[in-house]
Amino acid sequence: MRAFVALFPPADVVEHLGEFLAPRRAARGPQAGAIVPRWTRDEHLHLTLAFLPDLADRDLEELADRLAQAAAKRPLDLLRLAGGGAFPDPIDARVLWVGVQPESGHEQLARLAGSVRSAANSAGALVSGGAFTAHVTVARLARATRATRWLRVLQAYDGPDWQPEHLTLVRSHLGQGPHRTPRYEELGTFALGE
Repeated sequence: MRAFVALFPPADVVEHLGEFLAPRRAARGPQAGAIVPRWTRDEHLHLTLAFLPDLADRDLEELADRLAQAAAKRPLDLLRLAGGGAFPDPIDARVLWVGVQPESGHEQLARLAGSVRSAANSAGALVSGGAFTAHVTVARLARATRATRWLRVLQAYDGPDWQPEHLTLVRSHLGQGPHRTPRYEELGTFALGE
């Protein structure tokens, strides 16, 4: 199964970001043929700690136990979604994202992501992806494009503080949601710092 471990911001934080993105989601490119981003649905906004592209059912129980242990050892301070960026870079962007503040939050999140990835590996799950970058994906682009205009907009975002309380293991069913978006199935939640 395709799965990931993530932090989901609380409803008020998602609502704040959704309100900021609403006019951008409604906007079209200024030129004919401009690439229009495919915006992430509000209920799908999350901060991925580990992507597990082929998680076996047999590994679920051990993974859940290890994630519970990893989460319990890693409390997080207040976080805030702010600013933005693009992957792989602003000139050839395929993904637009909102970042995490304060900078100290990056270190805590990187340690948590390391613990989560280690837990997954120990449970026999393959972890995919490169170095961890704390972000929430807000849009994807159909093809690589210069995203400097979008980045100027995202850099202006500054959301409310929130306290992450748990991490979530999610199964992603590709194309089974509205408009062929993924459908997310929560497989477990694990309290942070307990």
